[in-house]
Amino acid sequence: MPAVTRPHGGSLTNNFVDVSKIDKDLFTLDVDIGLRKEIENISFGVFSPLKGFLNEQDFLNVVSKGRLANDLPWTIPIVLDADEEVAKKAKDSSQIALRSNSNNNTDNNQIFAVMSVEDVYSFDKKASAKSVFQTDDPMHPGFQKFVTMKDKLIGGQVSVVGSSSSSSSDSSNNSFDGKFRLTPSESRKKIQDQGWESTVAFQTRNVPHVAHEMLQKAALNIFDGLFINPLIGKKKKGDFKDDVILNSYTVLIDNYYPKSRIIFSTLHTEMKYAGPREAIHHAIMRQNFGCSHIIIGRDHAGVGNYYSPFAAHEIFKDYPELEIKPIFFPAFYFCKKCQGYVNERTCPHEGSDFREELSGTKMRKMFSSGELPPSHLMRPEISKVILSFPEPFVE
Repeated sequence: MPAVTRPHGGSLTNNFVDVSKIDKDLFTLDVDIGLRKEIENISFGVFSPLKGFLNEQDFLNVVSKGRLANDLPWTIPIVLDADEEVAKKAKDSSQIALRSNSNNNTDNNQIFAVMSVEDVYSFDKKASAKSVFQTDDPMHPGFQKFVTMKDKLIGGQVSVVGSSSSSSSDSSNNSFDGKFRLTPSESRKKIQDQGWESTVAFQTRNVPHVAHEMLQKAALNIFDGLFINPLIGKKKKGDFKDDVILNSYTVLIDNYYPKSRIIFSTLHTEMKYAGPREAIHHAIMRQNFGCSHIIIGRDHAGVGNYYSPFAAHEIFKDYPELEIKPIFFPAFYFCKKCQGYVNERTCPHEGSDFREELSGTKMRKMFSSGELPPSHLMRPEISKVILSFPEPFVE
């Protein structure tokens, strides 16, 4: 049986608690669905080696250096913010219960996790956000969300109600849910069962068009397996909705991929739009899922013009110890002269007279008017899926 890439830091986090052992008199904090998913990501090992929300020492190190206090690479702060009143109650408690307040969750008003309070501290929101996002422009969606957090942060280990042996398809046994959502333990087992020596991850927050397909298939010429891992969670206005992404990829894989060489799994977290720092974060999470490599595209996790096109490539030089290795494929595009999909390494033709690409802006205009993209840019099956949604984009 081939060995799977080690989890970041050496071992997967698996933090669980029996509901019968939770003190019914604990101070209870209600959290939204986004924060609940982050807590699940900690407990099931997606964020390994983190065992909980960052304490002050780790937070300051991550913000200033992109590393935990023990010098292990970590670039995105995973934090629980609270107002003064909640922070005071937490400080006076050794543990707090966490309850979901989502109206769309079947476990609403049920305690789903427990947190051991280790640290309660203040932080400089603007300075921290500027360090992480490399801008203090309030129009940057990641910066704006960070600076509007509450004034205190609570650090400490979290444990989800359930057990590490529960199947993610059985929502009665744990809080991992969704048809395509795999825990790191499950994805690692699938990779081992397939006998893959190498697995390349593909991060996406968009529906696939043919250029994406060509890039992924180019990777399959090199690696044993492809781990397609779309991000499911809150996104900015104009991005595709989660259901559209899921249905599009299901159709693509069913019709155009060898299923024995594909693992399709969803990643439930929010886009931070942190550019190069988020590229490292994306790589670490996919290492925890068992991948040996990850495709890092042009302007990976970027937004607008805040980051240089290849900043997400350059940052990997600062983290040579990562066990997952980045693959820097050039962008694919359709060349009218070559009559096929090419990239800048294989095609000499430049300019709009030759190159044809399907940008996000172009897609939005076409689908908003009910127009189908040409089949050489997007598979017709996927175009039909998108058109089947009255509102395919985040408003």
